[in-house]
Amino acid sequence: MRNPLNAVLALIGVLLMVTPSLADQPRPWETGMQQAATGIMHEIRWFNHYTLWFIVPITILVLALLVIVVLRFRAGANPVPSKTSHNTLVEVIWTIGPVVILLFLAVPSFQLLNAQYTPPGEPDLTIKATGYQWYWGYEYQTENELSFDALILADADRAQYGKEDKAVYPRLLAVDNEVVVPVGMTVRLLITAADVIHSFAMPSFGIKMDAVPGRMNETWFLAEKEGLYYGQCSELCGKDHAYMPIAIRVVSEEQYNAWLASAADNLGEANKQLMASIEQDKTVRLAANEAEKIKE
Repeated sequence: MRNPLNAVLALIGVLLMVTPSLADQPRPWETGMQQAATGIMHEIRWFNHYTLWFIVPITILVLALLVIVVLRFRAGANPVPSKTSHNTLVEVIWTIGPVVILLFLAVPSFQLLNAQYTPPGEPDLTIKATGYQWYWGYEYQTENELSFDALILADADRAQYGKEDKAVYPRLLAVDNEVVVPVGMTVRLLITAADVIHSFAMPSFGIKMDAVPGRMNETWFLAEKEGLYYGQCSELCGKDHAYMPIAIRVVSEEQYNAWLASAADNLGEANKQLMASIEQDKTVRLAANEAEKIKE
C-alpha cells in the first residue's frame, strides 16, 4: 500500500458510492427533483431545465417592464398621460413572440407525453396496485400467485423487519413490504382503488397515476439501476393520506427470481433473505473496490 491516506479516502468514497447513490428519497431542504432512475425521469429532468431557459428571461423581462412603467409613467414624472391606443408593432410582437415560445415548449412537451405512454416493448412483468384507505395492495400477475399489502412501517416494528437504519428506511416513507422488481426490465403497473381516489407517485421513476375506484389505469417504468426508491399517495384521500407511502426495491434478475419463488410461500422470510443478499453484495463490492484501490 503506497499511501494509507489514499486507501482511507478510497474506502470513504466507496462507502458514499455504495449507499446513497443506489436509492433515492426526499432530502431535507431539497429544491430540485429527485435523481432519475428511469429514462423517462431523465427526460423529465431535462425538460424541467429546458423550460427554465424560457421562464427566467420572461420573468426578468416582465419585472423590468413593470419597473419602467412604475418609474417612467408615474403621475409625478408624467403628469399628462399618453392618449395612444394602438401600436401595430407592439401588438405584432406580443402576439408572435408568445406563439413562438409556446411552440418551443409544446413540441418537446408532447414528445415527452408520448414517451410516457409508449413502453419500449411488451412488459416483462405486470403488477396491479390497489389503493385503500390508507395503504397499498399489490398483486403480481405471474405464474406464482403473489399478493400482499404494504403498510407504513411503525417505529415499534423496525427491529422485527430489520429496518432500524432510518437513513435507508426513513420515517413516514418506509413500509413493511416493498414492491420488488428486476432491474432493466419493463414493468407494467395497473392502478386502481377500492374506496376513494388515490394517486400512485414515484418521483425517481417519473410516474404519477391516479387510482380511481371502478377504473383501471395503466403506466409503466424501466428501472436502470438497483436500489430502494420511495414515493407517496399524491391525491388527498382522507385523514391518513400522509401515511400511505410507496416503496419499490429494484434488484438484479437473479435476486428477483429467488425472492419471487420463496415469497409465495413466506413473504416475510423472502424479504429477509433478499435484504441479506443485498447486504452481502454490498460487502463484496466494497471489498473488491477497496482491494483495487490498495493495488493502485
